[in-house]
Amino acid sequence: MAARSWRSIPCKVNQVRLDIILTSGQSFRWRKTGDKEWTSVLKGKVWTLTQDEQNILYRVYEPQKVFAETKKSSKKSIKKPNTSIATLILEEENDVILREYFQLDIDLSRLYSKWTEVDPYFSKICKVFPGVRALRQDPLENLFSFICSSNNNISRITGMVEKLCVLYGEKVTELNGVEYFSFPDVSALAGPKVEQQLRAHGFGYRAKYIQQSAKIIQEKGKDWLMGLRDVGYEDAHKALCELPGVGSKVADCVCLMSLDKTNAIPVDTHVWQITEKYYMKNLSKTKSLTDKLYKQIGDYYRKLFGDFAGWAQFVLFSADLKKFQNMQDSVDRQISQKRASSMEQEVEKNKKSKKQ
Repeated sequence: MAARSWRSIPCKVNQVRLDIILTSGQSFRWRKTGDKEWTSVLKGKVWTLTQDEQNILYRVYEPQKVFAETKKSSKKSIKKPNTSIATLILEEENDVILREYFQLDIDLSRLYSKWTEVDPYFSKICKVFPGVRALRQDPLENLFSFICSSNNNISRITGMVEKLCVLYGEKVTELNGVEYFSFPDVSALAGPKVEQQLRAHGFGYRAKYIQQSAKIIQEKGKDWLMGLRDVGYEDAHKALCELPGVGSKVADCVCLMSLDKTNAIPVDTHVWQITEKYYMKNLSKTKSLTDKLYKQIGDYYRKLFGDFAGWAQFVLFSADLKKFQNMQDSVDRQISQKRASSMEQEVEKNKKSKKQ
């Protein structure tokens, strides 16, 4: 393993908030490994991320073979071997990987301004939850992660996804006593014994869905899933729903988080409750999330927030998670303190004015 020094990409906190994005249920592979640091496997490499007010800072732990191959490639292009060129090539590649993963070409502050203008509730919570955006993940990893999400919580989903990697992926490296594995190829998940093995590891009925969906994807060809990025939202959603274990919500998660369908709205019980509480009050009369109601909720947000409605929904979803309640409480206390201080200053000002 070749550990690289910290490198930075200019990116303000109002564009990316790692502590929210990496822990709110988009990806299930980032683990907290230090104070405001998260580590995971991305593109066959182990990454550690952190940030300050102006930059995303990252460190990549390259497998030795990656560095050796890049160095070898650089020798072909110059007469004299130069290790610094190999290093530069890798650094530039890593910058591109991270920029694409966080979709940094999209100006989030512009979107926030637009959403603030059309929604008073968003205007309130955006001050507490800046920098919430959609990740652009590998479709295969994203799909099977959300097949695992059925009737599950983030902690248990994380454990299942990690188990898939340990059982069927390849070891990338070991860091501080922790082994990191790549996400498995579809061929590994399509094996005839996969369902039985996963049931033995607590996957339950999801084991069958994983094996069957992997087999179908394998038969369709390695480029089929990635190719859904090039078709419209409706067609991509319909194609995904034909896979075992994939309903409208899972299909929308994959559309939004890995297939570039920014208007996809994953609707689950949590989103239903948010919608009923702040937007569609009449939902309190409904008892179940039917297909018709699912579409109505999605259409409501698409009409309200526009082409990037799925991104706006991420902000609403994050703001309602219990794990981030302390952030909301902290801001509320600050607002209360400022109001109290302002009132005290006004009282003192009036007292002085009367004395004069």
